[in-house]
Amino acid sequence: MTGRFGRQPTGWGSRLSARLSRWGHSVAGQVFALQAMIVLLLIAAAAAALVFQARYASERDARHRSLAAAESFAHSPGVASALVSADPTALLQPLAEAARQGSGVDFIAVMNTAGIRYTDPRPELIGRRATGDLSRAVAGHAFTETFRGEPTDAVRAVVPIRNADGVVIGLVGTGIDIENVSQVVEGQLPLLLGAAAGALLLGTGGAALVSGRLRRQTRGLGAAEMSRINEHHEAVLHAVREGVVIVDADQRLVLANDEARRLLGLPPEPENRHVTDLGLDPRTAELLASGLVVTDHVHLAGDRLLAVNVRPTKEYRGMSTGSVVTLRDSTELAALSGRAAVARSRLQLLYDAGVRIGTTLDVVRTAEELSEVAVPRFADFVTVELLDPVLHGDEPSPAAGVHTQMRRAAITGVRTDSPLQPVGDIIRFVVPTAPMAAALDAGHAVLAADLNAAMGWRAQDAQGTRAALDYGLHSLISVPLQARGVVLGMANFWRAADTPESFDEEDRSFAAELGARAAVSIDNARRFTREHAMAVTLQRSLLPRVLPAQNAVDVAYRYLPAKAGVGGDWFDVIPLPGGRVALVVGDVVGHGVHAAATMGRLRTAVHNFSTLDLPPDELLGHLDELINRIDQNLTGTVPAGGNGGGEAAADGIAPDAMAGAIPDGTAEAATVTGATCLYAVYDPVSGRCLMASAGHPGPALIRSEGEVEFPPLPAGLPLGVGGMPFEAAEFALPEGSRLVLFTDGLVEDRDRDFDAGLHLLGETLARPGRSPDQACSDVLAAMLFPVPSDDIALLVADTRRLEADRIAEWEVPGEASAVSRVRNAGAAQLAAWGLDEISFATELILSELITNAIRYGSAPVRVRLLRDRTLICEVSDGSSTSPHLRYAATTDEGGRGLFLVAQYADRWGTRYTERGKVIWAELPLTGGAEPEAAAPPDLDALEDLAW
Repeated sequence: MTGRFGRQPTGWGSRLSARLSRWGHSVAGQVFALQAMIVLLLIAAAAAALVFQARYASERDARHRSLAAAESFAHSPGVASALVSADPTALLQPLAEAARQGSGVDFIAVMNTAGIRYTDPRPELIGRRATGDLSRAVAGHAFTETFRGEPTDAVRAVVPIRNADGVVIGLVGTGIDIENVSQVVEGQLPLLLGAAAGALLLGTGGAALVSGRLRRQTRGLGAAEMSRINEHHEAVLHAVREGVVIVDADQRLVLANDEARRLLGLPPEPENRHVTDLGLDPRTAELLASGLVVTDHVHLAGDRLLAVNVRPTKEYRGMSTGSVVTLRDSTELAALSGRAAVARSRLQLLYDAGVRIGTTLDVVRTAEELSEVAVPRFADFVTVELLDPVLHGDEPSPAAGVHTQMRRAAITGVRTDSPLQPVGDIIRFVVPTAPMAAALDAGHAVLAADLNAAMGWRAQDAQGTRAALDYGLHSLISVPLQARGVVLGMANFWRAADTPESFDEEDRSFAAELGARAAVSIDNARRFTREHAMAVTLQRSLLPRVLPAQNAVDVAYRYLPAKAGVGGDWFDVIPLPGGRVALVVGDVVGHGVHAAATMGRLRTAVHNFSTLDLPPDELLGHLDELINRIDQNLTGTVPAGGNGGGEAAADGIAPDAMAGAIPDGTAEAATVTGATCLYAVYDPVSGRCLMASAGHPGPALIRSEGEVEFPPLPAGLPLGVGGMPFEAAEFALPEGSRLVLFTDGLVEDRDRDFDAGLHLLGETLARPGRSPDQACSDVLAAMLFPVPSDDIALLVADTRRLEADRIAEWEVPGEASAVSRVRNAGAAQLAAWGLDEISFATELILSELITNAIRYGSAPVRVRLLRDRTLICEVSDGSSTSPHLRYAATTDEGGRGLFLVAQYADRWGTRYTERGKVIWAELPLTGGAEPEAAAPPDLDALEDLAW
C-alpha cells in the first residue's frame, strides 16, 4: 500500500533504511545531528582542558614538594657545620639519601656556592658543577624552576644554606624528574577518557530525547513540508474578510491577519508587543486583554463599529494559553441607520467624559471639565452649580428637596456673550415648578423641551429669563448631581439658536448618565479637598512656627505641602546645652492625615530624646525602637512575653472595635510603613558637626568660598525597617560654612531622578553672597515642580563660631584647695566680661559643681565658661555617675548643694561624653530676681555640702 511518502518498501532492512532516510531528512533528525556534534565538540574541549589542568597541577605539586624538601634539608641541624668540615661529602651524602627517600623527591644535591656537588643520588656526579643559573640562591633567595639539561629534565628547587651569621655558605638542590611528573598525568587518562565517554553518552541521549520530542511535535515533517503548510496557513488567514487576532496569556499579540490590522489600525510588526503598546484606544486594549467570552459585542474603535467575538484558546495542561478575537466591520450597517450614528457619537462622548472629567482632585476644575466636555457636541451652553459646603470639601446635608440656592461653579458655551449668570453668583430655586427645582425634588433629570412654555422657569426670574429667550435659548435639561444619595449640585444643559433641534427623551437619559458620572468625580474631589485641608491644617500645626533663639546658626526654612496629598515631611531646630544646636529633617512614608499625625509624634519624640543630649546615632536608634513600638500598638501585635491582650483588652475594648476605629477598616492601614531622618549636632565652640542618617539624603555643605559638596554619610536603614545600628560621621566646618538639609521631594519627581536633582541643587547653591532666606527662595524657584507630588522641606543654616574671648577654660587639680582658686578665676573672668551682676550666683554654682566633681568624680576635672545668649558653666570629669536633685532631710548633713544650683540657674543638666560626663548650668546675662534667703551663704562653707 502507499502512504504520504509513496509506496512502502518491503523487507525488514528496506523498511529500516527508509525510516532512517526519512528521519534524517526531517527537522528533528537535523536538530539531533547538530546537537550531537555540539556535544562532541564540548566534551573534546573539556577533556583537553582537564588534561592540561592535570599536567599543570602535577607540575605545581612537584614544585611545592621540591621546595619543601630543600627548605627542610637546608635548615636541618648539622648541615651548616658539615659544609665547613674537612670532608662534607662523607657527612652529608648519607643524610641527603635518607632525606630524598623520606620526602619522595628524585634527587637532593648539596653544593657549595660555586655549584660543586658534595652529594648526589648518582655518585659519579659528586664533585662536578651543577648546570643552570644558581645566582639567585647564592644571593640568598630560594627559587623553583623547570630545568632542561643534564643529567635530566626536572622540576627543581634551590635553597641557600646559611651559617649562624646568616651568610650563604652552600646550596641545596632538590627535584623531581619531568618523566615522573608526566607519569602521574598519564595515570589519570583512563579516568578522564571514561568520564568523557560517559558525558558523550549522556549528551547524545539528551539530544535524542529532544529530537524525539521535536519529531512528535512536527510529526516527522521535513523543512519543505512545513514551509508548504505555513504557506497554506498564511494564504487562508489573510484571505478572509474577517479580522483574526490571537493574544497569549501574557496579553501579548501573537498573530493578527491583514483585516485585523486594517480594522484596528495596528502599527507595523505588532507581534510580541503588549496590547497596551499597540496605540489602541484604552477600551479596545482592555477588551483584547480581558480574556472574557464575548459574543457579537458592538464595540466602537475609532470611527468604526466592530462586532467582536472573543473565545479562550484550548487549555494546555490546565493553563489558559490566551484568547482568539474575531472582528467584523459593521460600520456600513450603522451608516444606514441614523440612530446608530447618534449612538456612536453619544458612546464616544461618554467615553470622552470618562477620560476628561476628574483628571484632577479639584472640585471647581471637575465642574469645569463637565461643562467643557458637553459643549458643543451635546449642548450649546452648560452651567454647573454646587452647594457651598461641597466647594469647601464639607459633607452636604443628605436631606432632599431643601436646597433652594447654589453657587455657580462653571459655565461653558459656544460663545462668550452668554445671557446666563456668571461664575460665583448665587443661583436660587424658589419656584417649585421650575425645571431646576423639579429636578432636585424628584431626584432625576427634568426636560424642558420648550423654554417659552416653561412658566415655572420664567416666573423664577422674569427679567433674566426674558433676556435668555431673546438671546435664543430654547431648550433645557436640568440634572441633579448626586453621589451616595446626597445632592452635591446641579448641571444644566442649554440649547440655543446654534442648535435648532430641541432636547428629547433620549437626550434626557444621556444627560442623566453624564451627570451621574460627573457627580462621582465631584464627590471624590470633595472628599479629597476635605482630607487635604485637614492634613494641611494638622501638619502646619505640628511644624515649628517660630524657630528658637540661638547663636550657633543663622537659619531660614521653607515648607511646601504636596498638591496631591500632604505627606509627613518635617524639620526642626533644637538648642542644646553648651551653645550647640541640633538640625533635624525627616520624612514619613505615605500621605494624608495619618502621615501628618505620625510626623507630629516623631517630632515630639526627637525633642524628648534631644533633652537627653544623646549622640545622633543613639538618638536615631531610640527613634527606630519607638516606631516599631507604635506599629505594634496600632496592629495589636504584642511582643514576646506579653499577656496577648494589651491595654485595650485590659480596658474592656475588643480588638475588633479598635481595628474598626482605624480608616479602611484594618489596623494595617494605619501602621507606620517607615520614615527617614537626618539628625545633625553643630558645636560653635569647636566648629565640628556630628550627624547621622536613617535612610535620608545627606546635607549639602557650602564652604565660605562657594564650593558645594555633598559629604558622604554612613548608609542607614529607614526608621522602622530593620533595627540595624546607626553610624555617625563627624565633620569640621570652617567658619562661614553653610549647611542645607532637605527632603527628597525637593530634588526628585516623576520627571527628574535623584542624581539629576542633586546636580541642579548643587548648581543653585553655588552662587555666593546670599542670606539663608534668599538662598531658600532661589532654591525653590529653580527646583520646584509645577505640581509637586511630594512634600518639600528645606532648611538652610549658616554656621557661626563662638569667639575665643567668649570662652574660658581651667584644668582643676584633684584637691579641695583648687576649688577656691578656680572660683576666683571665674569671678575675674566675669568681671572682664562685665557680668558682675551674676558673679555671686556663678561662684556658688562653680563651687558646688567643682567640689562634687573632685569628691565623687574622677580625673581629669575641667571647668569651662561660655558667654553666649546665656552664661554657660560646664564642669566635666571622667566619671559616668550622674547627680540627682532631691530634698535633704532636716538631719542630713549634706544633699542641699544641687538644690541651690537648681535655684540659681535657669537650667541645668548632665550630658555624657565618651570619657565621662559634663554637668552644666545656664544663667541669664543679667542678675534678675534671686531666691529669697535670710543671709548670703558662705561660699567656702558650701564646698562641704554634698549632692
